[in-house]
Amino acid sequence: MAREIGMLMAPPTMPDAAAWSRIARTRASGFTLVFALLLLWEFSARFGWVVSQNWPPFSLVLVATARGLWSGDLSGPLAASLARMAAGYVIGSVFGIALGLLIGTIGVLDRFITPLIEALRPLPLPALVPPLILFLGLDDRLKVFVVAFAVVFPVLVSTLGGVRDIDEVLIRTARTFGASRARTLAKVVLPASMPSISAGLRISLSLALVTTVVAEMIAGSSGIGYSILQAQYGLRPEEMYAAVLCISVVGYGLNRGFIRLERRLLDWYQKDDAT
Repeated sequence: MAREIGMLMAPPTMPDAAAWSRIARTRASGFTLVFALLLLWEFSARFGWVVSQNWPPFSLVLVATARGLWSGDLSGPLAASLARMAAGYVIGSVFGIALGLLIGTIGVLDRFITPLIEALRPLPLPALVPPLILFLGLDDRLKVFVVAFAVVFPVLVSTLGGVRDIDEVLIRTARTFGASRARTLAKVVLPASMPSISAGLRISLSLALVTTVVAEMIAGSSGIGYSILQAQYGLRPEEMYAAVLCISVVGYGLNRGFIRLERRLLDWYQKDDAT
C-alpha cells in the first residue's frame, strides 16, 4: 500500500528519447503542426500581428465554411468541381494506362509516339486553356478535357516505367505456354505494372483537383474555382479562404482514401516488399 501511495505521489516523468521518437512517427505529430499553424493564423489576425483587411481570423473562416456548406454556396460548387474532376481523371487515367501498356510492349509505337509525348508533356496547362476555348467553348467539355490532359501524362509515364521494369522471363514464360499477346498483356504485364501505375494514379489525383480549380478560374462560370474568384472580386476574404479550406480538406481526404484502396488492392505487393 505504501508503495502504491509513493508511486501516486511521485512527480510525473518526462518521456525519454525513444518515447518522443515514437510520438514523432505517429500521424498526431503532423496534425499537431497543422493545429499550431492554424492557431498562429488566428492569433496573428486577432492581435494585429498581420494588419490587413484580407487576413481574417481563422475562426471567422470556419464560420463562413459552415455557413457556405449549409446554405449550398460552397457545397454546390464543390460538388460540381468534383464531378468534372472525376470525369477528367477517369478518362485521362484509362487513356494513360492503355497507351502506356501499348507503347511499352510494341517497339514500333515506342519509337513513333514517344517524341510526340515528350513534346506535349511540358506544355503549361494555363497556356492551353485560351486556344481550347475556341474549339470546346466554356462549358464542362473544356474543364474535363484539361483535367484529362493533365492526368494522362503522369499515368502514362508511370505505366511505361512499370512495363519496362518487368522481368523479361515472365513474358517469355507466358508466350512459352501459348498465351496470346492480348492475354499476356492482361494477365502478366498489367498486374506486374500495377505498383507503378498506382503511383502515377496517386500523383494524378491531386493534380486533377488542382487543374479543375485552375480551369474554373480561367474559363468558368461555376465551380469552386469560380467561387474563389467571385469572393476575391467581392472583397469577401472569409468566403474566399473558406473555399480554399474546402479544397484542402477534400484533397487530403481523396489522398487518404486512395492510400487505403491501394493497400487493399496491392496487399500482395506490400507484403512482398516487406519481406
